[in-house]
Amino acid sequence: MASNTYDAIVVGSGISGGWAAKELTEKGLKTLLLERGRNVEHVKDYVNASKAPWQLEHRGNRTQQMIKDHPVLKRDYVLNEANVNYWVNEKDSPYVEAKPFDWFRSYQVGGRSLLWGRQSYRWHDTDFEANAKDGIAVDWPIRYKDIAPWYSYVEKFAGISGNRDGVPILPDGEFMPPMEMNVVEKDVAARIKAHYKNERHMIIGRTANITVPHEGRTNCQYRNKCWLGCMFGAYFSTQSATLPAATKTGNLTLRPFSIVTRVLYDKDTKKAKGVEVLDAETNKTYEYYAKVIFINASALNSAWILMNSATDIWPGGLGSSSGELGHNVMDHHFRAGATGTVEGYEDKYYFGRRANGIYVPRYRNLGDEKRDYIRGFGYQGRAGRETWSRAAEEMSIGADFKDELSEPGHWTMSLGGFGETLPYHENHISLDKTKKDKWGLPVLVMDAVIKDNELKMRVDMINDAKEMLETAGLKDVKTFNSDYNLGGGIHEMGTARMGRDPKTSVLNEHNQVWDAKNVFVTDGACMTSTACQNPSLTYMALTARAADYAVSELKKMNI
Repeated sequence: MASNTYDAIVVGSGISGGWAAKELTEKGLKTLLLERGRNVEHVKDYVNASKAPWQLEHRGNRTQQMIKDHPVLKRDYVLNEANVNYWVNEKDSPYVEAKPFDWFRSYQVGGRSLLWGRQSYRWHDTDFEANAKDGIAVDWPIRYKDIAPWYSYVEKFAGISGNRDGVPILPDGEFMPPMEMNVVEKDVAARIKAHYKNERHMIIGRTANITVPHEGRTNCQYRNKCWLGCMFGAYFSTQSATLPAATKTGNLTLRPFSIVTRVLYDKDTKKAKGVEVLDAETNKTYEYYAKVIFINASALNSAWILMNSATDIWPGGLGSSSGELGHNVMDHHFRAGATGTVEGYEDKYYFGRRANGIYVPRYRNLGDEKRDYIRGFGYQGRAGRETWSRAAEEMSIGADFKDELSEPGHWTMSLGGFGETLPYHENHISLDKTKKDKWGLPVLVMDAVIKDNELKMRVDMINDAKEMLETAGLKDVKTFNSDYNLGGGIHEMGTARMGRDPKTSVLNEHNQVWDAKNVFVTDGACMTSTACQNPSLTYMALTARAADYAVSELKKMNI
């Protein structure tokens, strides 16, 4: 086999790309995994994971230079000294905001699998049927029964801790022992369940943090420093799970600093023959060839690659024959909810720093209920005691002040909604060929916003949170509705959607590009709608399913 020829190429090494590499190599395919950013080695390169705040020069805070260098990242809490090197260099990789869009990127081996929130929920048939029922966009080409076995498959390997709660709208999965809710969360959950007559539920989050040793990984140590990298391998990431599995096969070649600029399309065979790569360090261009290609560069970058490919045949790029490539940009809208204080638990505390919270599954617009918007939302949140930082801005001094801060603060609890965003054709990305990045490549233009349906939903997200907390006995409940730009949820989806018809979708039911059957897209780009659950578990399941199909079709010589 020539050094530039493989059985399979995977573009991107994040959650879905790591899964593609694992599945293809384990099925015997010599696979090239291409990552545009640097290599990050498990444990060795988690340089701040073991440091206490006082061991960092600025105690983990952001500096004025960091704020200057990261005009987008500074918009949220994600910019901090401890993990700034895991985020993209915004000067090297700019983009254009036709409308405000928060794009938080991580260009490195592992991608955002090193930084994700790890909440892992299955979808329900209601979610897959919603577009058809509402007459919105296009119908999903699959249903829950098609993906359920693959949810089980990826849950068992990834390691998802959670409880089999029996909530109809949120299918149970293959769980490790759950983390435990604290005493306030348990009591609030019981009061909500009783008051709403079992129609609303508060459960412990289902998270990709293992609670027992698994696949050579050590269980969660309750440090809650996940986004610094976990030397225990306690949370699922490419580095802790899929990359070691793929490497173990002997079939994997990993090439970092490899920017895939386009898919090489053969118009005679109507298939892709490989990819073009720009070396991010040397600026030299290479071509790599393979029988099957998985594009998993994250939703917006995967669309960017397709837009740059086969433009001599389709001006809009490979997969654009439907007119949908780059359209239907979606995310989960959030930063809306309520918070309050809890009385009567002053003698209660909890152990450790649990890397998880509670979850309230969707309950709106189910059954016969009809709101003034369609779809729904869930909540994430937690209860906890205030820390010493509650008084950090006060000017108090002396022994009494120090004694006060040595004791736990008041109990508080918050609920923050995560709502579904509809797939609007006019929410789209495009290429700006007049503005270039560090490597002379065209950048993306973001033209997408939430609309009336989401704004109406946010009213319920706020009011319902306040009502539930007050019902549970919390005091001084205050609502919040912070500024939100599309993209801020870091759940970008929809730019190369799946569908039943090549005239209205980019991908078929197996995640194949209609215009090139040996090209698969299984990251957020493939999503036809968003539901309101965190999407990464669905990306994993779709990727494993598509890889299985791809290898089967290769053996049949159909692709």
